[in-house]
Parts: sequence; structure tokens; C-alpha cells
Amino acid sequence: MKTWNIDTAHSEIAFIVTHMMVSKVRGNFNDFEGWIKTNGEDLEGSEVYFSAVVSSIDTRSKQRDEHLRSSEFFDVESHPKLEFKSKSFTKKSDGGYEMTGDLTIRDQTKPVVLDVEHTGEGTNASGNKFHAFEISGSISRKDFGITWNPAIEGGGVVVSDTVKFDIIIQAEDNK
Repeated sequence: MKTWNIDTAHSEIAFIVTHMMVSKVRGNFNDFEGWIKTNGEDLEGSEVYFSAVVSSIDTRSKQRDEHLRSSEFFDVESHPKLEFKSKSFTKKSDGGYEMTGDLTIRDQTKPVVLDVEHTGEGTNASGNKFHAFEISGSISRKDFGITWNPAIEGGGVVVSDTVKFDIIIQAEDNK
């Protein structure tokens, strides 16, 4: 198998939640790493791993980020990392794949299914080959023990249970 390391300068692990029942809040994990192992040029059957340092969460609001780091959400003191390990990587269409794997947040591991689009490959300025991917999917944050959610006046809750992922990966040849 050939290993491709995630190029963090050209990649992003982002999430989106609904706030106050109507608006969207987007955030990122700024400190992450990972790799993709392929069978030569064939991407089907690839293995994927990534982890993120949860304290690197960034929603462009210092107060919100601190709250997300607290025990009411990620509890970064007790659970400093989140991890994903693929179990299958199956071709669905030309450039389209379905990736299943185990996501671990707050020491709770749950299966997830993610859609993967292989958006292309190329050679960077250093002469290294790379593959580019867009990955999307969603989870229930309650499945991972993240349940804080006070009711708001007029009905509804502060934060949606559903968390959507919007991940952009550029993986570089590990020569």
C-alpha cells in the first residue's frame, strides 16, 4: 500500500450546526493530522485515518470556543483528541466513494458513513503528487455524549443535534 499524508496547509476539517433553530454556525479544527493508504492508483479499498486536537476548535468566537472546550461539550481536559479510522472505502460512481468507519469523540466510538468525492490529483510546487478529496456527512452529537442544549423562548433549542461535516483533504505522496 502507498501512504499519502494529509497536507494540513491545504486541508480543512470543518463542521456546521444550526444555532437558535434558524442560523448556521461553522467551525474548524485547526490542529489535525492523518493519512490515506491506497492500493497504487486504485482508490477503492483505501484506508483512511485522521485525528484532531479538540482544543484547536475555532468558530471565530473566543467565548463560544471556550464553551465548546468545556465539559458541557468536548471536555478537552479529559478527551483531548477526536479520531476517525475507516473500515471500508467503496466506489459508488466515477470519482464518488462511500467511506464507513469509526469516529471517536469523548472516548465514545460510533460508526459513521461519509460521502467522498475524489476531486482530482496533481503535482505540487515541490514536485510531489497529491490527491484531493471533499468529504461530507453528519452525526448526532448526542450519540457522543454531547447533550448540553437549553430550550429557547418560543420553542426549540440553542444547538441542533445534527452536526454536518465539510472536510477538504489534500493528501501528498509520502515518498
